[in-house]
Amino acid sequence: MADRVIIFDTTLRDGEQSPGASMNVEEKLKMARQLEALGVDVIEAGFPISSDEDFEAVRTIARQIRGPVIAGLARAIPEDIERAWEALADARHPRIHTFIATSDIHLEYKLKKTREEVLDDARRAVRLAKSFTEDVEFSAEDATRTDLDYLCQVVQAVIEEGATTVNIPDTVGYTIPSEFTKIITTLRQRVPNIDRCRLSVHCHNDLGLAVANSLAAIQAGARQVECTINGIGERAGNASLEERCTCGTICSHSPPACGRRRSTRRASC
Repeated sequence: MADRVIIFDTTLRDGEQSPGASMNVEEKLKMARQLEALGVDVIEAGFPISSDEDFEAVRTIARQIRGPVIAGLARAIPEDIERAWEALADARHPRIHTFIATSDIHLEYKLKKTREEVLDDARRAVRLAKSFTEDVEFSAEDATRTDLDYLCQVVQAVIEEGATTVNIPDTVGYTIPSEFTKIITTLRQRVPNIDRCRLSVHCHNDLGLAVANSLAAIQAGARQVECTINGIGERAGNASLEERCTCGTICSHSPPACGRRRSTRRASC
């Protein structure tokens, strides 16, 4: 994978989970146009199976926004993945983003499944998504509370099935930078096919560390960052897009002599 940091904006999906931030189709399209003008690489347009209106928003954005990759979220369930593809089919650059929880606490109390069952679900989900589009992202929900040996196993398996991006979310805003560094470093060292995907991070701000954790992950080798405008999102919010576009931190370009924040149309530099 190219050594470039990809900016994945989820304002229209995760950001909409912030109280008072829900948008209708027209408002989502207006925001998507602004994100395209800003130059983000990936726009997560919504969660198509969640409602008819969200499906229509994703489909409208997929048809009208032609520069960035347009992603739709789907649980590791065939109906979700098929619905996501229905919404994304007209996109110039479509991505199906599928996810399933991997931490033992989520397996026991939310999914009520074994590790083996979840591993099989993850494999099948990526395989199905791959039958629709080459660009498939997999997220291991609650990855930062997942047993590292098991997380390595899941990541290896979904890459074998064709995932081109693997996202490591700090779903409950639980971790700190040194812990996140260890997780990303371990994955890069122990997953034998890790070079076949781009590692991504998705951080929540419950401890006020979403941006710090994201930057730590980048320093450890992650090459996609998931974020929102103004850090909006569920609970305490997400990592903030505008707090990360500082040259010398995530960019390969040299920082300006003044050391000030770089002004640019390209969020990912």
